[in-house]
Amino acid sequence: MIIEPRMRGFICLTAHPKGAEQNVKNQIEYIKSKGAIAGAKKVLVIGASTGFGLASRITSAFGSDAATIGVFFEKPPVEGKTASPGWYNSAAFETEAHKAGLYAKSINGDAFSNEIKRETLDLIKADLGQVDLVIYSLASPVRTNPNTGVTHRSVLKPIGQTFTNKTVDFHTGNVTEVSIAPANEEDIENTVAVMGGEDWAMWIDALKNENLLADGALTIAYSYIGPELTEAVYRKGTIGRAKDHLEATAFTISDNLKSIGGKAYVSVNKALVTQASSAIPVIPLYISLLYKIMKEEGIHEGCIEQIQRLFQDRLYNGSEVPVDEKGRIRIDDWEMREDVQAKVAKLWKEATTETLPAIGDLAGYRNDFLNLFGFEFDGVDYKAEANEVVNIDSIK
Repeated sequence: MIIEPRMRGFICLTAHPKGAEQNVKNQIEYIKSKGAIAGAKKVLVIGASTGFGLASRITSAFGSDAATIGVFFEKPPVEGKTASPGWYNSAAFETEAHKAGLYAKSINGDAFSNEIKRETLDLIKADLGQVDLVIYSLASPVRTNPNTGVTHRSVLKPIGQTFTNKTVDFHTGNVTEVSIAPANEEDIENTVAVMGGEDWAMWIDALKNENLLADGALTIAYSYIGPELTEAVYRKGTIGRAKDHLEATAFTISDNLKSIGGKAYVSVNKALVTQASSAIPVIPLYISLLYKIMKEEGIHEGCIEQIQRLFQDRLYNGSEVPVDEKGRIRIDDWEMREDVQAKVAKLWKEATTETLPAIGDLAGYRNDFLNLFGFEFDGVDYKAEANEVVNIDSIK
């Protein structure tokens, strides 16, 4: 079938298998171009199919020759209907990893569930024995707690008062004002239950209890802080509470791992176009202004550049892992530079539907958004028929 992007709001309903394959190959080539990383050799990536999780899996495999197990929850294809993009990304990753002689297996299912945890533990036990790095990169809006059976849904809301500011519809370029009503206590609790650190800790407990973590094993989860411009709806909102919980959990996990010389970190990453960030009012406008400035400064990074730098310069730099006063790794350092943020703040005041094409990088935002679904990659003939039914080697 000929596959074209079909949009509904901030979601694309289709994904292109050849485009996803090109996306993965591009990231692999980038990692290879940067040289070897003295990193982990057996890696579990929870949330491995898109964004930072996919970049972490690629960096581990092609930067450090690591064996990788990837856990994700993606929709497989059926005849006449495309898979979700992460399915195609993972299929392409496994193909390239196997071509390179690297171990790579994947598990598709709800990572929050006890069943998928059990399946993952059994696979590690059978094939790898232990892992020395666990990446936690889940981005789900819903979680059913496997112990209570309660389903929690996260919300994007400010806390305390209504938030009003500018936002942009990145499809049309229209800059408008948006108002978001404040969260109640139940909203906050639900968001923390979904996006906080509870499930991360449950994974590490399960792995440690069955002696599946190697001596000195590291685990890392990803977070975001962002600027003053977005903090009311992000860092000081419901998501911020969840991120606070995630960051506090790193210390709890580190205490738990002391007996094996292990440690947990939270990496604060840069603002990037993801399905999740596209859904947050204000963020697309902020990112389009940020991209313009960072590209002009020559310091723009996508997911793969961020993770390569994180692994090379922070996690596996041959000495102490540098952290901030709250124990976090800061790979958002270029985004948060004072000169960069001062320029964003100035442009923010000037941003209107009319001015944005000149002062922002909305085209870059749109391109990155379409890239998430396998569209707009050079070297792919999108007018040609594509086989939508693509299998992942290790998933039968």
